[in-house]
Amino acid sequence: MLFLLRRLSSLSIATTSPLSYSAPLSRLNNMASINNNGSSSRLSVLAQQLRLYKPPPGDAEDDDEVVSQVGFAESATPVGNRPSDRFRPKRAAVLICLFEGNNDGSGEDLRVILTKRSSSLSTHSGEVSLPGGKAEEDDTDDAYTATREAKEEIGLDPSLVNVVAVLEPFLSKHLLRVIPVIGILSDRSAFNPTPNVDEVDDVFDAPLEMFLKDENRRSEEREWMGDTYLIHYFDYKINGKSYLIWGLTAGILIRAASIVYKRPPAFIEQNPKFKVPEIANKDTTMP
Repeated sequence: MLFLLRRLSSLSIATTSPLSYSAPLSRLNNMASINNNGSSSRLSVLAQQLRLYKPPPGDAEDDDEVVSQVGFAESATPVGNRPSDRFRPKRAAVLICLFEGNNDGSGEDLRVILTKRSSSLSTHSGEVSLPGGKAEEDDTDDAYTATREAKEEIGLDPSLVNVVAVLEPFLSKHLLRVIPVIGILSDRSAFNPTPNVDEVDDVFDAPLEMFLKDENRRSEEREWMGDTYLIHYFDYKINGKSYLIWGLTAGILIRAASIVYKRPPAFIEQNPKFKVPEIANKDTTMP
């Protein structure tokens, strides 16, 4: 199998913080044996490397509280590290579940599981998202929230997922703090998607690396309180179906792909900072 991370040892990534790994990802190219539990050793090494990832600290230089908009990491702002009576967003977690695809020589053999939300839902109906949802009081941590929700939504048994990293928080349009959790599915054949019809219309997967490419991508400029920023849209087709991956989901996957592949995207992200309104409540949204 052509290893999708073959050329990465010579590349560096311009992200919000330096990435630290025990070994360059290019080592994975030389490790193609299969271990006893059915996962390739390249996934095992990737798992070891991602466990060393540490989310970047928040920036507390500015006096004004700011937040990131749809699909932008909260780490660029002080909101995640400064308690505020005005801004206490609810917490949620999503699962970035990675697995190896077919050895077709495309270089896109690391894939991520996605869902299309039910068209009957009251919010974000019919949109593409990562499995996940709001934290519940009994959840022990963000990984528990993400895997619990994945089981409820698409029937993914948490025992099949090896959680290896927790990324920095993102803020949704409705000021929900979303924590991305990276997990590795070593044996894809053990997972038979069973969507919860009340929440999910479809389950599919896409190559992770596509979120670093400028192909089948477009962007839209928006403005919030005098700052402009870009919302990214990725068009994707699989099995005769077309999907649009955008906003928060696209932003999270751009960040995850940047970490895994250790390089920035081939396009300008234009991540801005936004001041929090004087009053932020459950009805407050970003444009």
